[in-house]
Amino acid sequence: MTNLVTGATGTVGRQVVAELLRRGHSVRALTRDPAKADFPEGVDVVQGDLTDAESLAAALEGVTGLHLITFGGPYFAPPATGPRIVELARKAGVRRVTVLHGGGPSPLEDAVRGSDLAWTVLMPVEFMANALEWAEGIRADGEVREPFVGRLSAMVHEADIGAVAAVALTEDGHDGREYVITGAQVLTVEDKVDTIAAARGRKIRLVELSEEQAVAQWKAAGQSEEVIGFLLDVYGNTPVEGRTVVDTVERVTGRPARTFAQWAEEHADAFRA
Repeated sequence: MTNLVTGATGTVGRQVVAELLRRGHSVRALTRDPAKADFPEGVDVVQGDLTDAESLAAALEGVTGLHLITFGGPYFAPPATGPRIVELARKAGVRRVTVLHGGGPSPLEDAVRGSDLAWTVLMPVEFMANALEWAEGIRADGEVREPFVGRLSAMVHEADIGAVAAVALTEDGHDGREYVITGAQVLTVEDKVDTIAAARGRKIRLVELSEEQAVAQWKAAGQSEEVIGFLLDVYGNTPVEGRTVVDTVERVTGRPARTFAQWAEEHADAFRA
């Protein structure tokens, strides 16, 4: 049984690969540039691109489980190749498919949902890995500059997303399920900063920005108007799903979700000068 992981070099994709390997399953990793993939020994790295469905034909040979992402076009646009990818997957004998929901409409996700494949949609909330965006400012100035510091997040460890995906790809009982995936706690920005400070062994200043200051900072960082609008909306009015803990990780994997303190300890060096 071979599992093909698309988006394999991404934040979640690498975790899906790692968890499948840990569980003793055969893994094939799809990437645009295999030479830069840097996967552990035993991973079959193949070239392919979700925006070019035919490039997946050879990669799907002998595959029973398929992990898909719903973005991959220019500027992370959802690829329009969903129906053909599903056709190729069915022809190859794929039995199970997991889809990482990208937060918006996706022709690829729609095609999977409308197929006769055993599909599972993964809907994680904010990734703990997003905190790495603060690393440069913490290393340089010992501070985090953010708006809406009281906002709540049930942020999830990316390894837990990978673990849920690996179970759904290799075990029965997950067909037609939509899994909202969260961490074990609801945290404010201040909670996150304090946790990182404890992990790195040095205090961090939290500077609260006004909306206007935040917009100026994001523009200076090169963010588009569309992205800035999204950030203002999701930070200023976080959906209930994004700030409510659910027990998906424990129900699916049999163990509790990882904490942000665990994540911070794992990545402490990224925040040290």
